[in-house]
Amino acid sequence: MARTVGIGNQDFEVIRSRGYFYIDKTDFIREWWESGDSVTLIARPRRFGKTLNMSMLEKFFDLKHAGKSALFQGLSIWQREEYRALQGTYPVLFLSFAVVKENTFTEARKSMCRVIEEQYNKHDYLLEGNLLNDKEKAYYGEVRAEMSDSTAAASLRSLSDFLSRYYGKKVIVLLDEYDTPMQEAFEGGYWEEMVAFVKSLFNAAFKTNPYLERAVMTGITRVSKESIFSDLNNLQVVTTTSEKYADCFGFTEEEVFNALDEYGLGNRKDQVKNWYDGFTFGKKSDIYNPWSIINFLDHRRVGAYWANTSSNGLVGKLVREGSADVKKAFECLLRGETIQVEIDEQIVYNQLSTKKNAIWSLLLAGGYLKVKAFHSHTTKYGEWKEDYELELTNFEVRVMFRNMVRDWFDSAASDYNDFVKALLLDDLKAMNIYMNRVAAEMFSSFDAGTKPSEKAPERFYHGFVLGLMVELADKYVIMSNRESGFGRYDVMLEPRQKTGISENDGIIIEFKVQDEDEKELSDTVQSALKQIDEKNYQANLAAKGIPGERIRKYGFAFCGKRVLIGAGAHKTVN
Repeated sequence: MARTVGIGNQDFEVIRSRGYFYIDKTDFIREWWESGDSVTLIARPRRFGKTLNMSMLEKFFDLKHAGKSALFQGLSIWQREEYRALQGTYPVLFLSFAVVKENTFTEARKSMCRVIEEQYNKHDYLLEGNLLNDKEKAYYGEVRAEMSDSTAAASLRSLSDFLSRYYGKKVIVLLDEYDTPMQEAFEGGYWEEMVAFVKSLFNAAFKTNPYLERAVMTGITRVSKESIFSDLNNLQVVTTTSEKYADCFGFTEEEVFNALDEYGLGNRKDQVKNWYDGFTFGKKSDIYNPWSIINFLDHRRVGAYWANTSSNGLVGKLVREGSADVKKAFECLLRGETIQVEIDEQIVYNQLSTKKNAIWSLLLAGGYLKVKAFHSHTTKYGEWKEDYELELTNFEVRVMFRNMVRDWFDSAASDYNDFVKALLLDDLKAMNIYMNRVAAEMFSSFDAGTKPSEKAPERFYHGFVLGLMVELADKYVIMSNRESGFGRYDVMLEPRQKTGISENDGIIIEFKVQDEDEKELSDTVQSALKQIDEKNYQANLAAKGIPGERIRKYGFAFCGKRVLIGAGAHKTVN
């Protein structure tokens, strides 16, 4: 009988004691312990089992859980005698900054201090007896949500000291979602204040802490060393491109397929692979995100589970407000193509909107992109250069981004499928009304800066129309910027065939900005249609057996916020 899928459970003890679905990741304990690293920072995308693995570490090492060997029996770590003897032998501080999502620095600081205060409350037995002197007991009472900067900076170091004295052993510190306050600070506009506060806290807790045995921090990003880790020279950083712990977070394909067999879903392996495979950590490929897999096991249908679990506001904001080059690269990604960029895995949040390629570093760290290939070479100036070839991680991520593009236009596109209906019906009047409404209401918000290139409007409408076309995926193969005839068309809709006969017309769309020598937008439309014919863009459709009278051609012409759509000669659909 298949195990119960407990959605949202991140407590190792709850999952194991109740027999919920669990994939054994306890070898991470051995691998981490044997590494000998003092302080380890592990960056993985959200919903990849970071919190569960931290809970696992706590339950394994913490003295409070000594004797709970049943939690680990039958798992890989319990096969080793030396690790059985290690279970429940260290004092552990387990904190999470996941709840720190405030709009101001004052409230965020208070939230972080409250997390630390909770740790003090859990260990208030330290106040009993004469372990602490009067000054230390007074300091203990000062640790609260409104504590001073100096008290907060020393709080984790001091608690480590107290616990070390009480148990006679150094302390293991586990900090989950360390970077959540940093991202919130960037979005909330209080980055500098947060950096100063976190730097002093981390320095005392992880660098100048003689009572620290080991520490693990997890998060989504590797915040730049210059920002908050400048004093930590004992930090081992593990990112998505690192070899360490490659299969400790996320499910391998073998683990996923075994789970599908357990739940009687073995015949759905190809579908699951198409939707959710694609994550790569180090050289380990075919990694799946756990959240989507356990939701698929529970609901027994595919969906954008991982992509829709939390706000993608920062990612959307950076793409939407990015330069023309960012929009162009993003369009390539949506078409299933790759981009080649230099990547700095250290994220400088306050430079995300200004530093070249910073957005791609964030998307890679967040799991939205994966490394397809890595190229290193020496430039003609003798500089060593490392380029990453990146692509969207999988179909689930592509669906998420397409929906995001469509959602950007919600105020003008609540009836977005009106355009799709008009296109299918060859209703030029309705198509023009719709697109001009969108242009009037939305275009200025998506301009590519104060001096956009003349191609920016083309890419804007091109990307928007492609987003609308998602609704036609069941009827058409949607292609963009591919070769056909003697050039590269903008958008082509190739009808999907049923029983060997296509039920729909083929469609070709060309986008053009009005030139200075074109007096009217209608001239630009004709120029676009002429290009379709002269470049013989219909060649690919003709090669698929679609007759000329079943190939529709549209020219989209733009001038500022004015749009005109015209059609070439083709069979009109009644």
